[in-house]
Amino acid sequence: MVQLFKLLVLVSFLFSSLVAKENYTEEEIKKLIGRTIILGFDSFSLNTQLKNDIKNYNLGGVILFSKNYKTKKIKNIKNPTQLKTLTSSIQNYSDYKMFISIDQEGGKVQRLNTKNGFTSYPSAKKISKKPKDEIKTIYSNLAKELKTYGFNLNFAPVVDLNINKDNYVINKLERSYSKDSKEVSKIAQIFIEEQKRNGIYSVLKHFPGHGSSKSDSHKGFVDISNTWNKKELAPYKNLIDKNKVDLIMTAHVFNKHLDKNHPGTLSYNINTKLLREQLNFKGLIVSDDLQMKAIANHYTLKQTLKLAINSGVNILVFGNQLGKTELKTIVNTTYELIKENKVPLSKILESNRLINNLFLPYSI
Repeated sequence: MVQLFKLLVLVSFLFSSLVAKENYTEEEIKKLIGRTIILGFDSFSLNTQLKNDIKNYNLGGVILFSKNYKTKKIKNIKNPTQLKTLTSSIQNYSDYKMFISIDQEGGKVQRLNTKNGFTSYPSAKKISKKPKDEIKTIYSNLAKELKTYGFNLNFAPVVDLNINKDNYVINKLERSYSKDSKEVSKIAQIFIEEQKRNGIYSVLKHFPGHGSSKSDSHKGFVDISNTWNKKELAPYKNLIDKNKVDLIMTAHVFNKHLDKNHPGTLSYNINTKLLREQLNFKGLIVSDDLQMKAIANHYTLKQTLKLAINSGVNILVFGNQLGKTELKTIVNTTYELIKENKVPLSKILESNRLINNLFLPYSI
């Protein structure tokens, strides 16, 4: 354990030294960009493409899915033995700490379940009806299972308020704990604490609130201008004030009262002015999947990268479920934006600093 800690400190120091430099080579900049990307892929094992992405671009992390969104065929997770081999081989191949991530909320959204040989967990709605001790046990077991199979990042808990009964993506899928922000905060805190005990980073989602929406951002443009309520910010404020939040995921929802031009993920007003400055969030801002139609149908890759990074997003997620985008393309496009002075290198450096700062405490 001591030797592992020393190694992690050394790796962190090397990354920190790189971030602190004044002059960078093209290769160094591209690796700094790569570190800010979480990518989906189609394979049951560490393949040549992943190896190249890790070696050449310092790929920041991977996101694993049970099934391909379009074909419904198995994508990454066959069974426990295969999964453990996959996650360990990815992390062992890299000489730096990577995000090994998953969506494991419980209910309709859990990539590990009884169908592929794992445990199934209740939805947020069902969880909310259970006593505190039972909730704690359930989320402790969920976190332990994630740890056992090599994950260190879970895109959960959902802290959206259940304020629109016609909302398919949140209410109908039972992904919200309650319409009451205090209840949502209380249960989310249990989830966060149990994951932290097991070395799993939690990601609160979907900022600034998806619970009032009438449509699904996976499928297209979502306007919450006339349904969103400021109380949807309360779970974020409650948990940020308690220093419980490491990462927050943005929502691809449009709200003209918060930003007249862009949806949340691409909005400086929402991600920097509101989340950073008003709510005083110091952690990592993570995009929802940038291939979702709410973004991909309205912006080119270059526009998306420019707006997302400049808005304050630190980690960019490309699930490769709704489209196919190679890491090389993402990195090269971002590098072009930096060379064209459309994205400051300082944004990439700050994201790397926050990533480095996140990893070390969990490694002790």
